[in-house]
Amino acid sequence: PRPELAAVCGERHQVPRWGCEISSTHSEGEVITIIAIGIDLAKNVFAVHGVNEGGKAVLVRPTVKRDALLEMVAKLPPCLIGMEACSGAHYWAREFAKFGHDVRIIAAKFVAPYRLSGRRGKNDAADAQAICEAVQRPHMRFVPVKSEDAQARLAIHRVRQGFVEQRTATINRIRGLLSEYGHVLPQKGEVVRREAGRCLEDLPGWANTAIGDLLSEVHRLDERIAEYDHHIAVMAQADERCRRLMGMPGIGEKTATALMASIDNGHDFKCGRQLAAWLGLVPGQYSSGGKQRLGRITKAGDSYLRMLLILGARSVVVAAKKKADRLSRWVTELVNRRGYWKAVVAVAAKNARMAWAMLSKGEAFEPIS
Repeated sequence: PRPELAAVCGERHQVPRWGCEISSTHSEGEVITIIAIGIDLAKNVFAVHGVNEGGKAVLVRPTVKRDALLEMVAKLPPCLIGMEACSGAHYWAREFAKFGHDVRIIAAKFVAPYRLSGRRGKNDAADAQAICEAVQRPHMRFVPVKSEDAQARLAIHRVRQGFVEQRTATINRIRGLLSEYGHVLPQKGEVVRREAGRCLEDLPGWANTAIGDLLSEVHRLDERIAEYDHHIAVMAQADERCRRLMGMPGIGEKTATALMASIDNGHDFKCGRQLAAWLGLVPGQYSSGGKQRLGRITKAGDSYLRMLLILGARSVVVAAKKKADRLSRWVTELVNRRGYWKAVVAVAAKNARMAWAMLSKGEAFEPIS
């Protein structure tokens, strides 16, 4: 500390300052080491907070440059490292694991309750401290760390879904512009393509140019989506586990490859219901006073995976009317008893549970007649 501050504080007290203390010696000779670290990720400046066995902060770095983060973690002894699930979290988790650290990724909504300063005191240092506290909780739920190959496979899905959203927006733009000239078209894409081409010559000059360019853009997006569908088909046929998953009703190439890339062998979940809850396919509870009240599904987790399972479940429900196997009979009875949409969600949750069982146990789908 500075001389003027030392004179005020006395010889026995030092002014606290930010610093890094990897290990220190207690007054009785006991060595204090870091057991858990929380890292608040960012693009260029990170915050690090580490504690010892007694919960005392022994490593506090509110500003760590991106180039210095990996070097700092490499010098630390193997310990538990927690991070929020955000952009770059899986990359840093793989890099930190190379140095023997036990790396865990936590959803941001599970970290917020451990921030001592609450919502009004949010900053990088407080977030790192909250992550360090949350990662040590015995019943904390973590996000599975994805490999490079899994992230690459999911990138194909994300890009394809982006093309689909662009195509939908372009078709709706065509519908909106044509309605200004008295041509009201339905939402179905095939009808929009056909009818927009027919009435193209009836439009005035600049409107003809605009609608023509949008139709060309839709055609280009159709080709790109078809290319990525082929990529997904190649990935599905190359993986034996994906081929086994596709033997289940309601799971095709897209669902199988997305599930494989997201959960791998499913060992991060104790049972199939945990996977269904992670995907938001279980009802939310509002129980109190001994009365059980179940509401709508939570819709937590990956919305893309949930969408694929729901679409596959819809096909199962539609096809169940023409089949007589045990699963189809159960689906038909469920539709009659609980309604169409509840049956669809139930089938999607059931498929998620069966997919977990097949991946975790290495079994194939065997329908019961």
